[in-house]
Amino acid sequence: MILAAGEGKRMKSALPKVLHPLLGRTLVGHVLAAAQEAVGGAVTVVVGHGGELVRAHLEQVAPEAVPVTQIERRGTGHAVRIALDETPGLAAGLTGTVVVLNGDIPLLRAETLSALIHTHESTKAAATVLTAEVADPTGLGRIVRNRGGEFAAIVEERDATPAQRAIREINSGAYVFDAERLREMLGKLSTDNDQGEEYLTDVIGLLAAAGAPIVAHRAPDATETLGANDRAELAGLRAIMRDRINDEWMRDGVAIIDPATTWIDVTVTLGRDAVVEPNTHLRGATRVGEGAVVGPDTTLVDVVVGDGATVVRTHALSSEIGPQASVGPFAYLRPGTRLGRKSKIGTFVETKAATVGDGAKVPHLSYVGDAEIGEGTNIGAATVFVNYDGVQKRRSVIGAHARTGADNMFVAPVHVGDGAYTAAGSVITKDVPPGALGVSRAPQRNIEGWVERKRPGTAAAQAARDAHTREENHVTPASVADVGPRDEQ
Repeated sequence: MILAAGEGKRMKSALPKVLHPLLGRTLVGHVLAAAQEAVGGAVTVVVGHGGELVRAHLEQVAPEAVPVTQIERRGTGHAVRIALDETPGLAAGLTGTVVVLNGDIPLLRAETLSALIHTHESTKAAATVLTAEVADPTGLGRIVRNRGGEFAAIVEERDATPAQRAIREINSGAYVFDAERLREMLGKLSTDNDQGEEYLTDVIGLLAAAGAPIVAHRAPDATETLGANDRAELAGLRAIMRDRINDEWMRDGVAIIDPATTWIDVTVTLGRDAVVEPNTHLRGATRVGEGAVVGPDTTLVDVVVGDGATVVRTHALSSEIGPQASVGPFAYLRPGTRLGRKSKIGTFVETKAATVGDGAKVPHLSYVGDAEIGEGTNIGAATVFVNYDGVQKRRSVIGAHARTGADNMFVAPVHVGDGAYTAAGSVITKDVPPGALGVSRAPQRNIEGWVERKRPGTAAAQAARDAHTREENHVTPASVADVGPRDEQ
């Protein structure tokens, strides 16, 4: 069971607390992932504040999870009781092991949760609590032990005595119960506390008072038990998770040059010998191949990068970059971009719904939208694929091994055939047959004396008069005449 009904008022957000993002998943998404890996059984999620949003999220990330609504939020014990009563198949005769997790402990590892369950079942405990010793326990429930060091109770800070508040062993919000003992004690909970709520932690106290065996299992890393009550604490969790993710990838053969400025979602995969340069963000379903180099100053969201590719100072979304392709610097790949093997997208190039064939190049200063470029083709600088007529988008095709001139515009839909050329400065509105040269520009016309007549008194007019004088006197400009062998070197 995952308890995700709280509002999280200190987040000061319209978004329910458990839906705040953290490196590829929401807070509750991380808890779900750990639970599904460690438990592998049915998962019930108790929702409350923003329940419709949480239900919609669960449908996306864990459709097999069963949401149960806590309409009146009267505490964590009340939430578990509702979950037991309203989850199909749990209402009658539930036996065995029940795991209860707070929905805001995203750093909890599946292996730690598995160890907690193993400790519970191997000791035949009535309840097992995951604890941690922290430097600053402020705001957290304290683990109280008896003189023999055995578990006695969990006391919430608001109800704790000064001596109890000095305790540094805290409750993590992760528990394992014997189902029958849990149901028995839930029926005995009271609201005689500062909040007037039914505390799940009181179940532990009731079991201990009844002489039932209670076990405290300490987490190997206290950071796994951390939650986030506000955005500052969430930023702290984000930094811890960033370091954890980066460390795991580096130990798996990935070179991360500056881990402090590299942010990788938990959903990203990287191949061996990949290199991630500083200030790089890899998000969503991004996959980076073996030996690929990504960054610096690069953001990839849901992008596939092939083996040996290079992606420098690039922002890319939902795109595929082929093996040994080269992208950037200062490139923008929009959704639907597919780059072939050894292709190139260069400086200040934007693509959208574009297919660029193997070995094809769009080196600089171009927009390629709704287009297909064949293998081995070179697109000249400052080329624009004019794909929108004001009503609908249309697609253009450039064939294989074609050469398009600089400052071309291809007004869709046009088809330039294999091996064709287009002249610089052309606006191509008609198909160009294979092997043909497409030219669309007016003959140049020079109007002599225009500047001196129309722009008298300007620096341009004076420069023109000086040039005419030099021509009449057969004088070479000093800036040219003074260039000698030393200057040429």
